[in-house]
Amino acid sequence: MARTGSVIDWLLASDPAIRWQVMRDLTDAPEAEWRAERARVETEGWGARLLSHQDADGQWAGGAFMPADYTEKKWRELGQAWTATCFSLQQLHDFGLDPSSARARRTVDLIGRNSRWDHDGQPYWDGEVEECINGRTVIAGAYFGVDVSPIVARLLGERQPDGGWNCERCNGSHRSSFHSTINVLEGLLEYETAVGATPETRAARAAGEEYLLKRGLFRRLSSGAPADERYLTFLHPNRWRYDVLRGLDYFRAASLATGSPPDPRLGEAIGHLRSRQSEDGTWPLDWQLKGPVWFEMEEAGKPSRWITLRALRVLRWWEGHAGR
Repeated sequence: MARTGSVIDWLLASDPAIRWQVMRDLTDAPEAEWRAERARVETEGWGARLLSHQDADGQWAGGAFMPADYTEKKWRELGQAWTATCFSLQQLHDFGLDPSSARARRTVDLIGRNSRWDHDGQPYWDGEVEECINGRTVIAGAYFGVDVSPIVARLLGERQPDGGWNCERCNGSHRSSFHSTINVLEGLLEYETAVGATPETRAARAAGEEYLLKRGLFRRLSSGAPADERYLTFLHPNRWRYDVLRGLDYFRAASLATGSPPDPRLGEAIGHLRSRQSEDGTWPLDWQLKGPVWFEMEEAGKPSRWITLRALRVLRWWEGHAGR
């Protein structure tokens, strides 16, 4: 692993949304310093830019999951839009907008009062019906201080027999998916971080983790072949999509939250992550999801600060436990 000073400098010469995480996760800066940097997310760079697109009623693009004016014709031509409220909140969480800030508290309140899900008009913080969407709603709600325990209870009751989750459950699916499972696992972990774990959330996370670990984070259980070649490529933002780096980043966060060591079964995925590092010490952004966004942060095919940050902190965590 070539984590040179020049790569760290390159990461630090970036947006506050990346810089504060580099300070916390890679340079061990004092908490007061990285928190001060995180506070800049609201007023500078990508965070401020995204907040500038917020509607007066607290939403983005006039809708919870879809922009208010987004037609089926636009979807077919342009792809799914990533500008509505749920995806904007997901990015603000990724950026690290301070959840205790007045802007964050006002946003949470306005969305609770004004935003309704496209599915059946459910209040935003009550959740929807798809596990992927509800997992991400739990992430945002728990992070920004909303009581999302009813959504968590629903997710706990929707686990598949093989341990994970699948948004197609309502259509009769009895097998889990990598995509749905990682969204729910991240939500449950964020919930436990915010309000504490319960025996039920621990058991559900353990089952979902086992689903991924049995498959080496990317393989079919039946044949051992990659379940999807794109699981081995990296994108950001992931939105609802799974990839190996997203899986590893989750296991890192869970390990740090619980004090548990890395599972040895992550080794193959770690090896793949190392193999994708470029000679200059960075990782590329392999691809991006089709569809309108408020703004582009990086260009596919080029070195990615987001991917490099996430990869370096995963490897730092993994190597920190080597030989123990």
